[in-house]
Amino acid sequence: MKDLTRRAGSLLLVAASLIGCASHTLKNTATAVRQVDNRDLRRASDAMAALLRSYVPSTGLYETTGWWNSANATTTVADYARVSGKRVEYEVTLANTFTVAQKQGAGFLNKFYDDEGWWALAWIDAYDLTGDKRYLEMAESIFKDMAGGWDDTCGGGIWWSKDRQYKNAIANELFLSVGAHLANRTRGAERRQYAAWSRRELKWFRGTGMINGQGLINDGLGKAKDQTSGAGCANNGQTTWTYNQGVILGGLAEMSKAGHAAEELKLAREITHSAIAHLADKDGVLHDPCEPKCGDDGVQFKGIFVRNLAELYRVSQEPEFAAFVKGNAEAVWTKARGPEDRLGETWSGPYVAANAGAQSSALDALVGAVVVGSK
Repeated sequence: MKDLTRRAGSLLLVAASLIGCASHTLKNTATAVRQVDNRDLRRASDAMAALLRSYVPSTGLYETTGWWNSANATTTVADYARVSGKRVEYEVTLANTFTVAQKQGAGFLNKFYDDEGWWALAWIDAYDLTGDKRYLEMAESIFKDMAGGWDDTCGGGIWWSKDRQYKNAIANELFLSVGAHLANRTRGAERRQYAAWSRRELKWFRGTGMINGQGLINDGLGKAKDQTSGAGCANNGQTTWTYNQGVILGGLAEMSKAGHAAEELKLAREITHSAIAHLADKDGVLHDPCEPKCGDDGVQFKGIFVRNLAELYRVSQEPEFAAFVKGNAEAVWTKARGPEDRLGETWSGPYVAANAGAQSSALDALVGAVVVGSK
């Protein structure tokens, strides 16, 4: 009965989409209709159908996974809709999430600045797909809240949470990326303000030492209890998670579109090469050290890296990056796929039961293969 109710709700939402969204202006139409590899697109389509079986219209979120994971799944839906050309079919899901998910977090705000950053990027993606300015306005509102997390502790940067006990990589990479994305989608004083924030963040980030001697990004700075005194402002040497190597790539790619591309793309290439060298196995398949038991958070990480690498490829056009994305997508499909096109967390296999976080993460690789394979 639960499945029948959900499907009925989805059908009603699709009907509403056809009526209510017909007048939306489509942005990036050329991207949506470019020739793509049909095999890659079929795989992504099948995996998307599996992901949407976890979608709950009454909450706008994905069961079996968390709040920030649902933000990433929302991004995945928008990305798939763009590369498949199925805007009308999927923008209703985005619109529904935009409305009903706010019952859990009004304005997509909570105590964690990184959670907010994921939702900001999701709504920027939705804006790019649909041209609906309410999505862009929401991202701007979220960014404003994130900017409130910046202070002079450790010389700058935003805190991970509003408890102000830890400055880490992911919150600051997201702040950089959201600012850079907004700068490329606004004009005048707003554009200058967002660009200034992203440049300020990048300068601070590079000066913190979070990028280690291997060219990888560790989790954050020092010990949380020492940061307010300034004693804990050095690289803490914690895990070099794949998503910490990934988010910054998308941010740097966006920054490169606004000028000074050589500097930003150089850093992005260096981080990418280090990540491939140290975080992939001998077959070129990406891993996090928590596998195969990464929990609800860790299963999301690898897809974020590959998604952002695919975006970097659109700017840099480096064949090595495309090959890495496509190789991981191939591994996902041939080694980590289970019944009903469910995708596991260990991309080199074997398949183990997957939740929506693992599904959307692996789907990022499949969508990425379509992106880098587009002609």
